Amino acid sequence: RPSKRCEVEIRRRSAFLWIVVAAAALRGGSAMRLVLQRVVSASVSVDGAEVSTIGRGLLALVGLHEEDGAEDLLYCARKLCGAKLWENESGKSWRQSVRQMEYEILLVSQFTLFGEVTNKKHVPDFKASMKTAEATRTYDEFKALVAREYGGEARIKDGVFGAKMAVSLVNDGPVTLVVDSPRHRAEREAGARGEEPDEREAEAKA
Repeated sequence: RPSKRCEVEIRRRSAFLWIVVAAAALRGGSAMRLVLQRVVSASVSVDGAEVSTIGRGLLALVGLHEEDGAEDLLYCARKLCGAKLWENESGKSWRQSVRQMEYEILLVSQFTLFGEVTNKKHVPDFKASMKTAEATRTYDEFKALVAREYGGEARIKDGVFGAKMAVSLVNDGPVTLVVDSPRHRAEREAGARGEEPDEREAEAKA
């Protein structure tokens, strides 16, 4: 049984963690957001012309929050490349990432991921989304980070930032996940300091 002093310390840390999580929630969900879909194929067209297409891999809708920073971008890039959504050679599910499978990634900018319809008129409100000029630069930074985490840019495709796009896909599964970055920020503020381990090292052990 833990000592009384140890129990007090555990309660103190638990209370602090909940305060951090609550503060993150009160910020209005200040997080970068990805919607990941495992696909057999996917493509993006603008004005009827196809601009990008991939075979097996991940279609990632990318939402940038107005408060996002470098930590959010790095966290999401690592999760995107490292999420284990395929089976391994032994047939075990959820063991291989898009990077390990050497599949493709299609990035699609999606400011509407932070849309809300909480008003009485049910008109979407996108004020939490990052503004266009900053978002353009930030999206380019994120794409570069994804290429770095993947190990090259050849298999990283994207749409046209800010354009009205037609997105087509064949979902494999279906498998769809949502990745938000505040969880990582809360953990770091609660005491998980230092750089996140290189996920490629962890993959090699899987």
